[in-house]
Amino acid sequence: MISTTESASNYDNLDQMPLGELLQNINREDAKVHEAVGKTIPQIEQLVSGIVERMKKGGRIFYIGAGTSGRLGILDASEIPPTYGADPGLVVGLIAGGDKAIRNAVEAAEDNETQAWKDLEAHNINELDTLVGIAASGRTPYVIGGLRTAREKGLLTAAVTCNAGSAISKEAEIAIEAVVGPEFVTGSTRMKSGTAQKLILNMISTSTMIQMGKVKGNKMVDMQLSNEKLVDRGTRMIMQEIGEGEISYEEANALLLKYGSVRKAVDNFKQ
Repeated sequence: MISTTESASNYDNLDQMPLGELLQNINREDAKVHEAVGKTIPQIEQLVSGIVERMKKGGRIFYIGAGTSGRLGILDASEIPPTYGADPGLVVGLIAGGDKAIRNAVEAAEDNETQAWKDLEAHNINELDTLVGIAASGRTPYVIGGLRTAREKGLLTAAVTCNAGSAISKEAEIAIEAVVGPEFVTGSTRMKSGTAQKLILNMISTSTMIQMGKVKGNKMVDMQLSNEKLVDRGTRMIMQEIGEGEISYEEANALLLKYGSVRKAVDNFKQ
């Protein structure tokens, strides 16, 4: 039986379709992603609850995947330190084939069922950690093997896939299945499937960081001040937190640069 992600596109003769119609139809297919992801919220909630419980005891999140799925995990993980001021090791993304595979395909890397656990062991992974396996197809051996071993060793495990009842779902404790339907270009899972996975990873990491106290109100009070735009944003956050008219832009900016974060600047001003 052909999986949903490998099923023929709902559209044919793409090479003969006018450009405007191409774009409209791609957008029409993309609109289906939101609904599919929405149906997975109960599973995402279960996962995040488990992550937060473990993270409060020192646990971490690990993403594993191959190709687009692996790259999306790395992308999500790499945004956590600058956005929330978290340690780079708190959320880690690993891709089959190693860092070289971020830009270039590494032949047969995803077919090695034992390599993921070896890659994870290099990070001293333990039972307080959570492993999230990402595979649009749901049948990537690299991900299957990693989830299987992790679950045997007592880690919390989850699968993010775009096929129902897939192999990785069976290996994970929590199965997150966003079935978005056939791709616009048959089998091109970097499209709707990739978008769904990106949304789900955003939900996992963002809600986790909020639950871990990394957001105050609706602001990234622990963000890294890595460029002028973020320093300006942080300065204005401080002014809003302290109250308009209570502190000047220059005073808020000086506080931010002195203490290195919005949270610390506001806390020290109030003392």
